[in-house]
Amino acid sequence: MSVVVIGLNHRTAPLELLERTAIRDGRIPKILHDLCARQHLSEAVVLSTCNRTEVYAVAERFHAGYEDVRNFFADLSFLPAEEFAGHLYVHYDDAAVTHLFAVAAGLDSAVLGESEILGQVRAAWDVARDEGATSSSLNLLFRHALEVGKRIRTETGIGRGITSVAQAAVAMATDRLGSLTGRRVLLLGAGEMAEAMAVAIGAAGSVDIVVANRTWDTAKALAARSEGRAARLAELPAEIAQTDVLLTSTGATNIMLEHADLSTAMARRNGRPLLIVDIAMPRDVDPAAGHIDGVTLLDMDDLRRFVDAGVAERHREATRARSIIEEELARYRTLTTAREAAPLVTALRDRAESIRRNELERVDTRLADLDERQRAAVEAVTKGIVAKLLHDPTVRLKDASGTAKGDRLAEALRDLFDL
Repeated sequence: MSVVVIGLNHRTAPLELLERTAIRDGRIPKILHDLCARQHLSEAVVLSTCNRTEVYAVAERFHAGYEDVRNFFADLSFLPAEEFAGHLYVHYDDAAVTHLFAVAAGLDSAVLGESEILGQVRAAWDVARDEGATSSSLNLLFRHALEVGKRIRTETGIGRGITSVAQAAVAMATDRLGSLTGRRVLLLGAGEMAEAMAVAIGAAGSVDIVVANRTWDTAKALAARSEGRAARLAELPAEIAQTDVLLTSTGATNIMLEHADLSTAMARRNGRPLLIVDIAMPRDVDPAAGHIDGVTLLDMDDLRRFVDAGVAERHREATRARSIIEEELARYRTLTTAREAAPLVTALRDRAESIRRNELERVDTRLADLDERQRAAVEAVTKGIVAKLLHDPTVRLKDASGTAKGDRLAEALRDLFDL
C-alpha cells in the first residue's frame, strides 16, 4: 500500500493542458467519489489550482493505482492517455510526502513562497474529509503538511515580497505601465483572486476600480469594499472602451471575451492601448486577442516569467525551507511507522492468543483430570511459549520502523498471519 501523488503543474504541462484539467470546486465531491470507487484506490484528495491539478491517493498496488489515476485524467481532459502521460509527474511514499510538504510551503508554486496555497491545501483536504474520501493515512499526511507550511512561513523569509498570484498580476501590470495611479482598472470576476487583486491595487495609490461579475450582488459587494463601482457583464464592451487595464480571474469554464468582442471594443478606443492580464484557469480571454493592434495580453506563462526575474532572495530562503522539510519528513516517518507498527503488533499478539486459546479448548477433555494448580501451569507454559515466539519478530519490527526494511517486515507479517 502506497501514498502516491500524480498530477500536472505549471512546470510539466503547457497552459492548454492545464486548462483542460482544471476542476471547478463544485465538481470535486463527485470526482472524489469516482476516484475512491476505482479498484485500486482507497483514499483520495484532489488539489486543483491555477498552477496544478493533483490527485493524492492511497493505492493498494502502485502500478494499478497509477493506471486508475491516469485514466481519471483521460476522462477529465477528454484526451487519450498517450497525449498527456508524458506531462504527468508521479511520486510515491517519501517522495509524495516531500512533494506535498513543498506544495504547502509554496516552494512548488509559480510565485515562490505563494501565500494562498496553504489555504488551498487545507480546503482540498476539508472537502475530501467531508465526502468521506480520506481515512487515517491521508488525514495524518495532510495535517502534517499544514504544520510544515506554517512552520516554514514562521521560520524563514519565504513569504516576503510578492507571495501570491494576485499580487504578481498587479505588479506585472504596474511594471508594464510604470504606475497604476490615475488609471482605470477593470476587474472581471469578483472571487477571492479578484479581491486579492483589488487589495493590491488599493496599495498602488489612487486608482479607479470597476468590478464586473456574473453575479451582480457579488460585484457590488467587492466594488464597495474596493471603493470602486460595479458593472454588469452586458456593460463590458462600454467599460473596456474606457479602461486602461483589464484583470480577469473568473471561474468560468468557457472563454468570457472572444477575439471579436475585443476587436470591437478596441475600435472604440481611438488608438488607446489596452493591457490585459488574464490569470483565470481556464483562461477568460481568447488567446488570439493578443494579436489585435493595441492589445497586450499577458497570461499565467507571462506571470511566471515576470516572477522568476526577481526571486533570488527567496531562493536562499527556499534552501532553508527544504532543510525544514527534510526534518519534517523524518518526523512524519516516525509518526506513521509508530502508528502502523503498534496496531500490527497488537493484531499479531491477538491472533497468537486466539490460536493458543482455541488449541486449549480443543484438548480440554484430555485436561479434565488436572487440578487448578496444574491448569494454571499449563496456562503459564503456553503463554510463555507464545510470548517467546513473538518476542523477536515484534522487537525487530519496532526497531526497523521508519525504514524500507520495516515496511517489508510489516508487509510480511500481514501476509503470513493474514492480519
